[in-house]
Amino acid sequence: MQALFYMDMQQDDPVDMLDRYCICFPVSKQAYPFFAELVQGVYDKRAEIDPIIERHSDNWKIGRMPCVDRNVMRIAVYEMIYRDDIPPKVSINEAIDIGKKYGAEDSGAFINGILDAIRIAVEQGRLVGFESAEKSENHLHLKGVEHGREKSDSFGR
Repeated sequence: MQALFYMDMQQDDPVDMLDRYCICFPVSKQAYPFFAELVQGVYDKRAEIDPIIERHSDNWKIGRMPCVDRNVMRIAVYEMIYRDDIPPKVSINEAIDIGKKYGAEDSGAFINGILDAIRIAVEQGRLVGFESAEKSENHLHLKGVEHGREKSDSFGR
């Protein structure tokens, strides 16, 4: 969430932003594959995820939502749609917990209401027709750093 928050706030070249983030906050070798897939997936699918969040909120545009709230919801929606190995309620509960810890006083309830409506839509099959996360053409091609050493992964890092 921190990497996406940083990228969202800076509005700069995403490759450079993520490289700077990884230099300042190295990601462990064990956590890196999940981290990279999640950041890459959420970044690539924002054009699909953001309208879903807006449709399930009460008259809130994504740009008006607090940065913490919109980014934890982006992660949770990505997981609900593209990650069958993560139960939706786990994604929702983690988003609520992060929102309560780092967001505004009412972030937990705000996030819960929107994500639960999205979960119901997913379970009822009302959100269909999404391209597989692996088929995205807009890859970040991240260069990344782990503990001060350059490394390479499937994203060209």
